[in-house]
Amino acid sequence: MEDRSAAAAPCRLALQELAVDISLALKSVVGVRCSIPEDAFTAAALGTRREGSGVVIRDDGLVLTIGYLITEAEEVWLTTQGGRVVPAHALAYDQETGFGLVLALDQLNLPAVEFGNATAASEGDAVVLADGMGQVVQANIVARQEFAGYWEYLLDKAIFTAPAHPSWGGAALVGRDGKLLGIGSLHLHVTQGNETSEVNMSVPVDLLPPILDDLLRKGRVEKPPRPWLGAFSAEDNGKVVVMSVTEGGPAAKAGMRPGDVISDVQDGEVEDLADFYRKLWAIGPAGSEVPIRVVRNGREAWLRVRSSDRNSFLKKPQLQ
Repeated sequence: MEDRSAAAAPCRLALQELAVDISLALKSVVGVRCSIPEDAFTAAALGTRREGSGVVIRDDGLVLTIGYLITEAEEVWLTTQGGRVVPAHALAYDQETGFGLVLALDQLNLPAVEFGNATAASEGDAVVLADGMGQVVQANIVARQEFAGYWEYLLDKAIFTAPAHPSWGGAALVGRDGKLLGIGSLHLHVTQGNETSEVNMSVPVDLLPPILDDLLRKGRVEKPPRPWLGAFSAEDNGKVVVMSVTEGGPAAKAGMRPGDVISDVQDGEVEDLADFYRKLWAIGPAGSEVPIRVVRNGREAWLRVRSSDRNSFLKKPQLQ
């Protein structure tokens, strides 16, 4: 088991230095532990035992977390800072934002954390990133910029902070006023020149209010789902290159292969990964046929990919 003693001392110091209102907010950050069936669609990539954090955002025990923790979960358990364990139910996972919602099935007796203005958060702002185990990292926002993920994911203005938190998944990004600014999603290594630094990427909380009612009522946003290909891609020397394809997914069925360079979608040249996604999603809803030109071993070929709804591949949560 990882020795966390080295991190514990600075965390205790950090809490002493924080304003009282921030310390109170951090008490509403909980641990999230999930069990996923072995035959789940995401089991191979994300595992069958997932642990992270979440934040109480409503007095009835509604918890906001990062969605990959709870995707296809058959059991969810929440752990308070005081060590109390409460069963919970996975309510929703929004593919576009990456947010997940969990509802406690017993009283958490924790106050809801108030939302801050993530739109106004800017580079240089002092923040803290806190997990459900009580680890707190004092950090600064180092960038507000676009982020394109290899799993067909795009944020227009993600929040990047440093130094990095060692337990980032679902962690609470809190401003100096004690209000929630975002939810921790990734740990990244960023290279500038000869220097490499570690940062966390968080999803801005401002993306939640417009979709919250839909997620609570139906477990999804009330609009046609985006087309999904099942192609994991990355940028390499200015080109979008397919790293792998999901077995049985739309891209694999259409003949797309690892190593293919995606040069065009329909009648538009692909500039970068974010541009690829925007062109893909502009084609129409899930189920639309997507014409894609790829370069393979120096030769060009057009593929017609019948896109799918990614959610249709996932096991639906069962009420505990």
